[in-house]
Amino acid sequence: MSIYLPGEKRFVVVNKITIVALFLLILAGGVVRSTGSGMGCPDWPKCFDQYVPPTSESQLPEGYEQQYIENRAKKNERFAKTLDLFGFSKLAQDLRNDKSILQHEAFNAAKTWTEYINRLVGAITGGLLLLCVVFSTAFLKSKKRIFFFSLLNLVVVFFQAWLGSIVVSTNLLAWVITVHMLLALVILGISIYTYFQAKVLRDHMLLINRGSKWAKILAFFVLLMTLLQVTLGTTVREEIDLISSTDVSVERSSWVEKLSDNFIYHRDLAIILIVFNVLLFFLVRARYAYKSEQSLFANVMVGLVSAQIISGFVLAYMGFPAYAQTVHLVIATLLFGAQFYLMLLLGKTSEYVGQ
Repeated sequence: MSIYLPGEKRFVVVNKITIVALFLLILAGGVVRSTGSGMGCPDWPKCFDQYVPPTSESQLPEGYEQQYIENRAKKNERFAKTLDLFGFSKLAQDLRNDKSILQHEAFNAAKTWTEYINRLVGAITGGLLLLCVVFSTAFLKSKKRIFFFSLLNLVVVFFQAWLGSIVVSTNLLAWVITVHMLLALVILGISIYTYFQAKVLRDHMLLINRGSKWAKILAFFVLLMTLLQVTLGTTVREEIDLISSTDVSVERSSWVEKLSDNFIYHRDLAIILIVFNVLLFFLVRARYAYKSEQSLFANVMVGLVSAQIISGFVLAYMGFPAYAQTVHLVIATLLFGAQFYLMLLLGKTSEYVGQ
C-alpha cells in the first residue's frame, strides 16, 4: 500500500481523476464523430458566438453563416502559411484549394449540443490538467520529472486546444482530425506516466528487482502496433465518412466493399495484434504472481482485445452502426492505456526508485 505525503496524495488523486476525464473526453469526441456533430458549433471557442448555445434557429445570430465562413477562410490561410513555414507545402496547397472546407452546414440543435457537451468535458479536463501541474510541485524535491512532465502535458493541451479550433475552421479536414486524435493519446500517455511515477515512488513493492526485459520489449512493440492500428483505423473512418456523405444511395452493408486497401491492412494488423497481445499475456502471467498488478493489467489487456474483436465484427458486418464506431474507438483508447501502464509495470524497481 502506498503512503503519500499530503501534497503528493492530492496529486495522485487529481491525476487519477484526470485520466478518467481524458477517457470520457475521448468518448465524447467519439460520439461527436459518429453522430456527425463536429460542425455543430461553427466557431471556436464559443458556440454561435455564445457561451451557452442556441436551441432553435430563432436564437441564431443574424447573418452568422457568411461571417463564420469569412473568419474560417482567414484562419485557414494563417494555418496554411504555418504549414508552408514548416515545409508542408503540399498540405498547405490542398488546404487552400479545398472549397468544401467553407461549405455551410445547416443548424441542428441536437448536433450543436452534442459538440457543446464535448467542449465542456474538454474544458473541465483542461482544468484538471492545470491542477495536476499545481499539485505536482510537491514532487520537486523527491522526483522532479513528475512536475516537468505535468507541465509538458499542459503545454501539449494548449496546442491541442488550438488544433481543435483548426478542426472546426477546416470543416473537419480528415488529416487534422487524425492528428487531433493521436495527440489526445499523447496527453493520456503523459498523464498515465506521471501517475505511475508518483505511485512507484512510495510503493516499492509495485515492481520487482529482476524485472522482465523481454516482456517489456514486447510490450513496447505491441504499444507501437496499437498506435499504428489506431492511425489506420482513423483513415478507414475517414473513408467511411466520405462514402456516406458523397453517395447516400449506397447501403450501409455495402460500405465495406467500397473501402480501399487500408481496411484490409487494418483487419490484418488486428489479427497480428491479437497474436502478440496473447503472447505478452502468457509471458507476463508466467513471470509475475497471479494477484500482482502486472497480471491484473495483462488480464485487462486481453479482455479489451476480446471486446475490440467483437466491436470490429459488428462494424464490418452490421453496416457500421454509429454506436459501434464510438465503442470501437473507446476500447482502442482503453487498450492503449492498459498496454502503456503494463509496459511501465514491467520495469525494475532500481529503474525508478531514488530518481
